[in-house]
Amino acid sequence: MSGPGTVEVQRVKREPVRDGTFRVNTLYSGVSAGTELSYVKGTNPYLSASWDAALGLFRPGEPSTVYPVTRLGYMEVGRVAESATPAVREGAVVAMAYGHRTGYLADPLTDRFVPLPPDLDPILGVYVAHAGPICANGLLHAAADLYGPGVRDLGDGIRGRRVAVVGAGLVGLLTALFASRHGAQEVVVLDETSRRRAVAEALGLAALNPAGGDPAVALKTRWRAGPGADVVFQCRGRAAALHLALRLPRPQGTVIDLAFYQGGADAVRLGRSSTTTGWRCGARRSAGCRAGCRRRGTGTGCRRRRSRCCASAARRSGGIWSPRWCRSTRRRACSPTLPRGAARRCRRSWRVE
Repeated sequence: MSGPGTVEVQRVKREPVRDGTFRVNTLYSGVSAGTELSYVKGTNPYLSASWDAALGLFRPGEPSTVYPVTRLGYMEVGRVAESATPAVREGAVVAMAYGHRTGYLADPLTDRFVPLPPDLDPILGVYVAHAGPICANGLLHAAADLYGPGVRDLGDGIRGRRVAVVGAGLVGLLTALFASRHGAQEVVVLDETSRRRAVAEALGLAALNPAGGDPAVALKTRWRAGPGADVVFQCRGRAAALHLALRLPRPQGTVIDLAFYQGGADAVRLGRSSTTTGWRCGARRSAGCRAGCRRRGTGTGCRRRRSRCCASAARRSGGIWSPRWCRSTRRRACSPTLPRGAARRCRRSWRVE
């Protein structure tokens, strides 16, 4: 990407496999309509501020990222074509986050890779390396809010509880599926777009149109004991969505914010929510450990466990996870493998933007 609005395909020199490395040929590469679009628009904060990794803060100064951006994307699945390391065998299918390219030379000491189970459809691996663990991290934040460092399971924070998910994009749907499959009493997904709600319903989730009346009134009437949601996951990068999320929890409920606000969040009216409900709010860390992790600062193990959870959930769920928006390096587009009926309802719906 040479500049805002300019995306190009470049040919690069193929490096030879060195001792201790391995080469993968890309099978699938998923597109993030949030993070990647921010680079296309030029709104990503790394393009306008300096990231202080030690303090975890954006600070004034030289931008941490400048054009051209040559590594874009984080949802790749590849087959190991050559291996000069015992860490991975030739022919293995792995999930990685090396960006959109036809192949990649990887070092197992610096590049994280997740071998996929042989009985998992490889296209589902696009969720495993990074996108799915982000959503799993949201559930772990909810668990840490209840148990602190005593968290033992992905479902500890939502099991037997009422969960609202604002936004039915990729992050929202995966988060809702995780919550549903890890024991939530009820999960309701809120989104104004009818096609997104149709996908949520096809996946077995309850869906609510926030434009069809006051959704806070609807949910708090539905969930009288509280009243409101025990846990709210905010998964849409709009200020209005955050404002809505802050109105949904019960008193002392939890709001976990997984969204990316490219244009800021000036429309959030904290005075109307925080003073009347008394919620607790947490925000995601895309790559780091959850809050309360006893291995804080050494997040590789946590990310590996979250990736394994994603692979396991995708394998159990089968074709309902299959995304239409994935592009294959071997064919133009992937057909959905949704159950009969669900595929018809979701026919152009998986391209969530």
